[in-house]
Amino acid sequence: MDAHSRGRGENVDPADQWVLNPDTGEYELRLSPSAPQSPIPGPRGPRRPGGANPGGGNPGPGSPRGRSAPSDRPADEDRPAERSGRAAPGRETPERETPGREVPPQRRRRGAPEEPPGRRGRRPAKKSKAKKVLLWTGGTMAFVVLATGVGGYLYLEHLNDNITSVSDDGAGTGGFSKDKAINILLIGTDKRTGSGNEGYGDAGSAGHADTTILLHVSKDRSNATALSIPRDLIVDVPDCPTQQEDGSEKVIPGTPGVRFNTSLGQSGRTPSCTMRTVTELTGIKPDNFMVADFNAVKTLTSAVGGVEVCLAKDIDDPDSHLKLPKGTHTIEGEDALAYVRTRHSVGLGGDLSRIGLQQQFLSALMRKLKSNDTLTSPSKMIKLAEAGTEALTVDSALNSINKLKDLGLELGKLDVKNLTFTTVPVLDNPAETVKATVVLNDAKAPEIFDLIRNDVSFTEVKQQKKKEKAAVAARLKGEKAPASEVRVRILNGGAAAGSAQSTLSWLQVEQGVTKSENAGNAPAELARTTLEYAPDQADQARRLAAVMGLSGSAMKPGESVTNSQGVPAMTLTLGKDFKGAGVSLTVPDKAPDDIEKSTADKVECAK
Repeated sequence: MDAHSRGRGENVDPADQWVLNPDTGEYELRLSPSAPQSPIPGPRGPRRPGGANPGGGNPGPGSPRGRSAPSDRPADEDRPAERSGRAAPGRETPERETPGREVPPQRRRRGAPEEPPGRRGRRPAKKSKAKKVLLWTGGTMAFVVLATGVGGYLYLEHLNDNITSVSDDGAGTGGFSKDKAINILLIGTDKRTGSGNEGYGDAGSAGHADTTILLHVSKDRSNATALSIPRDLIVDVPDCPTQQEDGSEKVIPGTPGVRFNTSLGQSGRTPSCTMRTVTELTGIKPDNFMVADFNAVKTLTSAVGGVEVCLAKDIDDPDSHLKLPKGTHTIEGEDALAYVRTRHSVGLGGDLSRIGLQQQFLSALMRKLKSNDTLTSPSKMIKLAEAGTEALTVDSALNSINKLKDLGLELGKLDVKNLTFTTVPVLDNPAETVKATVVLNDAKAPEIFDLIRNDVSFTEVKQQKKKEKAAVAARLKGEKAPASEVRVRILNGGAAAGSAQSTLSWLQVEQGVTKSENAGNAPAELARTTLEYAPDQADQARRLAAVMGLSGSAMKPGESVTNSQGVPAMTLTLGKDFKGAGVSLTVPDKAPDDIEKSTADKVECAK
């Protein structure tokens, strides 16, 4: 039954009302020519406080006011006059143009004679359909939420009601920026919510940080690193100021030497406490967080029609309820949740083995999200939007579909071959006879944190444009002033206490930089050490960079300041990356080969 013969009062699948326009790469709502055209389905019910609330609302999915067109029909058939700009039959109406948007050309109806030569025909597409859809649906790249950000773009206000958000309590940066690197903290909890989850997690759990991934997306969006943090890693959980339901603030005392997963749920800790713990551990301050429970895995995998995984051996785990023979399987729903929860039948049977399994699963999920089978399906995109917005809790800086869409478009610029999964390097806890927890591998972990902090790719990609990279390198080239002529003020901007004074002593006594002084603490903490200087101080800056082991990216051309003697001087701010006087701060340009890692484009079988 085609769109013209459907009953006006029939309930309609909302997915069938959205049809891909191959010329614009956008999904468009197709209703009856006689029905009012609506850019978005209306809200399903009353909005919760804080949600967006349009003036009147539009008819929702299945409304008797609109009739749908089959989702699999060609986008150029039976096109309503109101959408195409073409006059309806029997009406002489000129084409209308929307400001900033070109009116799509006329299309020949099925069975109609061809237009005579000289009349306007179909405009040739500049990009392939797949590329246009991929660009428009860029949000399907980052685990569960990427589908959310772009899927939600289909009907914005309707999905705002689904979003649950909580404050980040000042633990984050205040939200990602389009012109900077992005750090998103993804947290999977063991909280039992919804039906059918009684067999998973701890009974009565408030929802611990059971699976945690810090997703770092490079400034130029050419690569990303997903860093898994083991739940049994011994860390120091810091004090956590937390906003209460009545609007007041309560400081939840920190706890040294505990499992990482207790940074959430225990003693009323919220995701902001997990953010603070990650910052304390890695020196990386997340921009935003997203929290998913058991239902997220089930609903999102079902929304895309299942995820293909590979097993190198049979799995029969009574604890996770997973029983699968070796080989390739497409799993969704309950099986998908059991898969990411299993650990006793893979690897050494511990949490570290499960992390590897989860990374393989997420790689497979992203490949499915990036496939044309998902991106060109309005039905799947709408299901992803519904499932994602209902299953996720986000921080207050991501509390609308528009914000999620903006994030999704940034993340969607990634290629799965340049998305690297790795895990915080750890060792068995030497204090335990029966090994149950792990501790940080101090020989390897700091290097991983430094690479991420300094936006270094774990894959072979071009991180900067050649011109920009050459400009940074050029800061180190040229004449260097004698050490005795270098004037610099030293500030502590996040380094260990006493670093400014120890650096001052080292510069004056051992390096001959006698015109230096300790200027105290910086106004704000910095992740990286920086040297700011005026153009006429470039030769002094090059000398100090050589002495300190600073890279060109640490040198910031700007303005000089006046020192205590009233003479112009440079400003050296010691950041959190400062390791001590005399320790080079030159940033590596690639990750070492011995780091255990995998990329999302490769299919790996769980062992």
